[in-house]
Amino acid sequence: MVTHVKSIEDMSALVGTHLGYSDYVRVTQEQVNLFAEATGDHQWIHVDPERAAAGPFGHTIAHGDLTLSLIPVLLGGVMKVDGVAMGVNYGSNKVRFTSPVPVGAEIRAGATLASVEEVAGGVQVALDVTVEVKDATKPSCVAQVVFRYYR
Repeated sequence: MVTHVKSIEDMSALVGTHLGYSDYVRVTQEQVNLFAEATGDHQWIHVDPERAAAGPFGHTIAHGDLTLSLIPVLLGGVMKVDGVAMGVNYGSNKVRFTSPVPVGAEIRAGATLASVEEVAGGVQVALDVTVEVKDATKPSCVAQVVFRYYR
């Protein structure tokens, strides 16, 4: 279920609130291969299913940075903010890749609103995000991401 925030001004009241979870999204080998092409990171653990089958995880895994890059898309299923002229990804305060994302796995993101600060023309929002692989015992990515929403 999506947390619907009616305005930027209403965001401060949600600090400390867990906003919910996104739907699960499958991570495909095609996505991983395209990410490898875009970044130049062609490490076999990501792009060579045959070699990876004999590797430490028994299959290919997504790049950690691919997992991180999916957070804004996943968060679209967690929170919607009305009255915004523009929102931008402002960065990350802390990121840890705590467990691999197997290619073919389904992932989702859960988020808690950590802080809201006024900035010129809008607000800066920090969200504590956990990316989980379906049925895994440990999260794959734990991050605090920062967005700016402008009026």
